[in-house]
Amino acid sequence: MNRWLLWLPLVLFGLFFAAVAVGLMTPKDNIIESKMVGKPMPEFSLPAAIEQRPALSSSDLVDGKPKLLNIFASWCLPCIAEAPQLLELQKAGVEIHAIASRDTPEDIANFLNRWGNPYSRIGSDTTSSVQLELGSSGVPETFVIDGNGIIVHQHIGDIRPEHVPELLEILRDSQ
Repeated sequence: MNRWLLWLPLVLFGLFFAAVAVGLMTPKDNIIESKMVGKPMPEFSLPAAIEQRPALSSSDLVDGKPKLLNIFASWCLPCIAEAPQLLELQKAGVEIHAIASRDTPEDIANFLNRWGNPYSRIGSDTTSSVQLELGSSGVPETFVIDGNGIIVHQHIGDIRPEHVPELLEILRDSQ
């Protein structure tokens, strides 16, 4: 009986090792989707992030026209990568509002001067409270909002050139 007890730690270690190995080899979906898709925008009112653009509130998103709500930060490298696509969407007639997450007015202004400013309104969310209410897990993240203020789509990560036609189609379908 004592001989079997000597092997017990090795067997337990083997079971633990097997469980860890299976967990590492099984791919997981690490994307956290918002539970707000299909629901109205939460009520919020954010101060202006920079002097050149007005503040942003949830009532600004309910005007009968679909639009994009982009969550970005000046310190975010993927936000730089998506800047040309946001400018392209703006040139295509898309109204884009923004929430600047955990940022300063000076850094936001420098970011927009360097990479372009496609935004009609920019709200400053220094504590990420609105971002969290939206179910956003990071920056950049973009939401399609229909004219009634309903979140109809969430795009996680930077917008790449191949995403532009998809977003334009979703916006058209949201009218």
